[in-house]
Amino acid sequence: MGKLQSKLHRRSDVYRAKEGAEPAPVPQVVQYEPAHTDAVNCVISLTSDLCVSGGTDKAVVVYDWRGGKPCKAFHGHSREITKLCCFKGKILSSSRDKTVLMWDLGQDQEPIQEFCGHELVVNGVAVSPDGSQLCTGSRDNSMCLWDIESGKCLQRNTISRNLVTHLCWVPDSTSIVQTSEDKTIRIWDSRTWQVTNTFPAKQYIQTHCDISPNCFHLLSASNGFSGQGCESTLWDLRQPGCKVTEYRGHLQTTACCVFLPPRSGCPPLVASSSYDSSVKIWDQNTAACLATLMLDGSGPLVSLAPCDSSTLLCASFNTGLHQLYLDQGTAPSIIEVARF
Repeated sequence: MGKLQSKLHRRSDVYRAKEGAEPAPVPQVVQYEPAHTDAVNCVISLTSDLCVSGGTDKAVVVYDWRGGKPCKAFHGHSREITKLCCFKGKILSSSRDKTVLMWDLGQDQEPIQEFCGHELVVNGVAVSPDGSQLCTGSRDNSMCLWDIESGKCLQRNTISRNLVTHLCWVPDSTSIVQTSEDKTIRIWDSRTWQVTNTFPAKQYIQTHCDISPNCFHLLSASNGFSGQGCESTLWDLRQPGCKVTEYRGHLQTTACCVFLPPRSGCPPLVASSSYDSSVKIWDQNTAACLATLMLDGSGPLVSLAPCDSSTLLCASFNTGLHQLYLDQGTAPSIIEVARF
């Protein structure tokens, strides 16, 4: 399986000590069969046991991260995968080949729909809450709205210098949030296909965005170098353009930032990953960095996927996918437990 191939080891299921007991030793990181043969560009959670990842090897892979085994691989793109999203057993993958393909988890390995029309790499995909429409964004400065069933492009809007880097469809709404290389964040209305709000431009390129579970807040991540920029920003979606706080501490580009699933009795948390090979956990309200994990040798950490309140998956350029265990106790900590 290329440079990521490694000997398999038995997995340890003991992640933390019982309350009042001596701290358990850090478990050995388990190496499972690699999901990809090259850099992994994106990962998302599919079910409570499965994740989907896309890589430079042009493959879309469904993996049982609990069992440590690959389930299915989809091949159809001619260039590397850039982003993924899923809904109701369907997986959508965007690529540097300028297309988006839709796959059915329960069917064969051929795509069941193809969305063609962008002129450059597609960097954003999101599905409407009812599953009827697909939104895509590209480096060709355009945002497109598609009919999922027919694959027909319903709307297209091009804005000068709007090189799309990521997008999210706000749950239970007609609003779509997108980040751009022109350092701005835009909110689109899917009914009119017009921009309804533009956030104040940041100092550096905005690389990623995420919506909080209650839809009150937006996270955006920033490009940067030598500690300049490199932050994640929390915005209030109820007052578009209102900056709440910033999370600073990464030394290179912050490639991904996500809200973590809430846990009873714990403060709301966010996570970020960076080109500096670190994952950080932050208190959403105070912006305090609660835990940092360095994955030495991993290269840029480009994507995060929360699976439950204690599991976070991370995609890397050099060392595949990482399963991280998050203890959200009084002193939050984060450790690596497996790679695949």
